[in-house]
Amino acid sequence: MPHDTPLIATIVAGLGLAFVFGALANRFRIPPLVGYLVAGVLVGPNTPGFVADASLANELAEIGVILLMFGVGLHFSLKDLLSVRAIAVPGAIVQIGFATLLGVGLAWLLGWSLGAGLVFGLALSVASTVVLLRALQERRLIETERGRIAVGWLIVEDLAMVLALVLLPALAGVLGGQPQVDDHTSLLSLPASYGIWGVVGITLAKVAAFVVVMLVVGRRVIPWILHYVAHTGSRELFRLSVLAIALGVAFGAAKLFGVSLALGAFFAGMIMSESELSHRAAEESLPLRDAFSVLFFVSVGMLFDPLSLISNGLPILATLAIIIIGKSIAAFVIVIAFRHPIATALMISASLAQIGEFSFILAELGVGLKLLPEQGRDLILAGAILSILLNPLMFLVVDWMKPWLEKRAGKTAPVEEARPIGPATEPGQVASVQAAPGKEDGPPPKTALAGHSILIGYGRVGSLVGAALKEAALPFLVIEDADKTLAKLKSDGVETVAGNAANADVFSAANPEGAKRLILAIPNAFEAGQIVLRARAANPAINVIARAHSDAEVEHLKGLGADIVIMGEREIARGIVEVVTGKAAVAAKPVMEIKPQPA
Repeated sequence: MPHDTPLIATIVAGLGLAFVFGALANRFRIPPLVGYLVAGVLVGPNTPGFVADASLANELAEIGVILLMFGVGLHFSLKDLLSVRAIAVPGAIVQIGFATLLGVGLAWLLGWSLGAGLVFGLALSVASTVVLLRALQERRLIETERGRIAVGWLIVEDLAMVLALVLLPALAGVLGGQPQVDDHTSLLSLPASYGIWGVVGITLAKVAAFVVVMLVVGRRVIPWILHYVAHTGSRELFRLSVLAIALGVAFGAAKLFGVSLALGAFFAGMIMSESELSHRAAEESLPLRDAFSVLFFVSVGMLFDPLSLISNGLPILATLAIIIIGKSIAAFVIVIAFRHPIATALMISASLAQIGEFSFILAELGVGLKLLPEQGRDLILAGAILSILLNPLMFLVVDWMKPWLEKRAGKTAPVEEARPIGPATEPGQVASVQAAPGKEDGPPPKTALAGHSILIGYGRVGSLVGAALKEAALPFLVIEDADKTLAKLKSDGVETVAGNAANADVFSAANPEGAKRLILAIPNAFEAGQIVLRARAANPAINVIARAHSDAEVEHLKGLGADIVIMGEREIARGIVEVVTGKAAVAAKPVMEIKPQPA
């Protein structure tokens, strides 16, 4: 019976309704996460009908946060994290301070105490891990400089919130609340008798100890475990080892060092990224990451009371203004002050214009310590729901604002090219180069190539195709959005266009009108389909070659206008059959051989 199996009922109701409303949202061209939130409201205690177990839903959602941060860590090296410290650290600190002051001001207008204002402001200052990462992943920005800055900014915010969660119980009495009795849930929990500075010092020491353990011990043990399991040949054991490491390190970090589960998982992924098997680890954990991140949005929706929109209308609007407008302006000004392009400042502003999981934790702790009134928790929940719903619109707004701001910046003063993030320049070096107004932020310049091939993506498949094109002396350019890959291509003398080929300006810069062929080496068939349509509109005669992983993807791409669609599994089977039937020499030939063709 359903009431005897609350875990199963919660998972079934959460995922089932999330699928239904996510599909409806997608049908009406609304982000699916809106449907997930609606599903949460329907199974929550504030609407009639079935009520899921909120505590179980929150724990399931926490697993989603762990797996998502683990996945980000797999694509985010320690070098990347250190490369953005110059802006992420001061930027996050200043933005947290500004948002907290705005929260204190609203609390004062509502007649709350200073302690309530501090908790409220801190809760409004920190962005949601899941929402930010989902936004970056959908726009393929995780591995770009903008993505690294946003993720680094998020990590600093998480560290600041960990410190706040440890300090609040110790400071509750001073701020007018009720000190919390230490329950020793953490093996290294801190008694309030240590004093404020003692608690701060020990907390920082615990975080530093965790980082040291991961860099010294984890760097050796985690890759060794992966390679050992990979040599057993069992895919099941490998998948299990990846999940065990992600969840185990996150849980151990929280219990032993007082570090957040998300931060522990991030470091586990970052250490694992140094292994040659990191790509396989990312693929194996992807399905569970997606499923549990959906449960996160469902759990958020369960906390929301739709009637609060009526009873707390004006305070909710003020809270939402702090989250969406106040934080965005602060982030924009900070990024511009560090001489980064307008496009980067706008993207980070939109990414951070929402709140999430840490905000809920702070709100619950504040209410438990008698610092924050229950009205404050309701405002935080409403602000989280509405800001998550509106976050996709924020990206549309910044896309609309970008040309106007670039044009205005160009009229007022020449725009300086952004400096690379890293060590300060040597004495006498030029810190920045004068560029044409708006040049680095506007559409990329159009290539002078004609009769060329446009290669989309330069991963494992694209790099082989590119090497063959180069060897055959056929003119081509690459559209790619990963900074590391772009740098490598430029150093090899290959012409590139930076960005996502689905973007009209980026694709136009590759001169599809004058191109001879389009080669889609990206694995995402849906994104490839958009590019095929764009290519056919620009040049009906262009020869389109794409890749696929299933018969359905082949039919999808051919239906959109692709001339040739190569399914990887078929080519592998063909190679094996040729070897088995006696044509072993084929195995020594290149995967793809392209010979020069007459103009």
